[in-house]
Amino acid sequence: MKLFTSARSFFLITSLLLGSPVSATKRTSTSTSTTATTASPSATASPSGTISHGPFPADLNGSNFTYPFPVKLYKFVSQGQNLEMAFMDVPPTNITTTPPKAALLLHGKNFCGPTWNTTILRLTAAGYRVIVPDEIGFCKSSKPGSHYQFSLQQLAQNTHALLSALSINANVTVIGHSMGGMLTARYGLMYASSIANLAMVNPIGLEDWKALGVPYLSIDANFVTERASTYGSIRGYEQTTYYVGTWAPAYDVWVNMLVNIYQGSKAVAYAEGQARVIDMVLTQPVVYELGLLTPRTLLVIGDKDNTAIGKAWSPPDIQARLGHYNVLGKQVAAVIPNCTLVEFADLGHAPQIQDPDRFHEALLSWLS
Repeated sequence: MKLFTSARSFFLITSLLLGSPVSATKRTSTSTSTTATTASPSATASPSGTISHGPFPADLNGSNFTYPFPVKLYKFVSQGQNLEMAFMDVPPTNITTTPPKAALLLHGKNFCGPTWNTTILRLTAAGYRVIVPDEIGFCKSSKPGSHYQFSLQQLAQNTHALLSALSINANVTVIGHSMGGMLTARYGLMYASSIANLAMVNPIGLEDWKALGVPYLSIDANFVTERASTYGSIRGYEQTTYYVGTWAPAYDVWVNMLVNIYQGSKAVAYAEGQARVIDMVLTQPVVYELGLLTPRTLLVIGDKDNTAIGKAWSPPDIQARLGHYNVLGKQVAAVIPNCTLVEFADLGHAPQIQDPDRFHEALLSWLS
């Protein structure tokens, strides 16, 4: 594990785009409807809603995966639709402050709230109340599909409204992985005053793929690919990208969790939404704004990660430029003010799953 902290300068963002060398100063420190419906014209345009404690059907919005903690629903109106955001609200098992500290965990595209299970256990033991949502379009939340305009700002606003409904309005620790890391950056830019700590774990969006030559692929084409997803295709991608060519039986749980949704009762709407999510992360870069982040920030990088949106359909010369997290982590840490970089030289895209002990030791040490 390698750890870096440094002073940052915003002009370095240009270097991230152009691929110019960037040097970092190095310091060692250690209702239960499963269908989105149209709301009345008088509905408020900003998210506001209510919390429902169930009971809910086993197949909730197209997922019958069993969650490790009770699921609740945040019911609200967005883009003229009545939507349900599933979430877990896990109290601390060791109360160290009153009220308890709050942590928000944001999942990636190929993940759901339960993939944070070990992190939930570690944080609740450290005195945190942990909120773990499934974003709209994902997992046990509503699947509005082609009827929803997906944007990082919209997802951040939805999530912030959930916290407000839970009366969590300040001093939040926000931790996001993969797409959730990209969303964490956007959340940090929008709601900095409510954040105590910001942690991004192998976030996507550390480079602008389209500016580096990735050709645009239509939502329709991505929909076809999403609809064709199988156990084999999901495992093949995750084994190569997430786990550095290795595989453990425990990883099958998360593959089957996704297969359950891709082949479930909301399969078509799910694929429609996922195609739009791919379009969202490809066309809405955050890299140019990372220097504007003001919260105390942790960037955790598994250096073997090679994730890059659009890499699969890019020419070989473009593929060779993309997804070098062993370089991207240092470049981005040099841009973000008040940032600590933790690198795991031997891990891939999901260090919190691949080596949870090392990951959580680093996370909790930084939080303390």
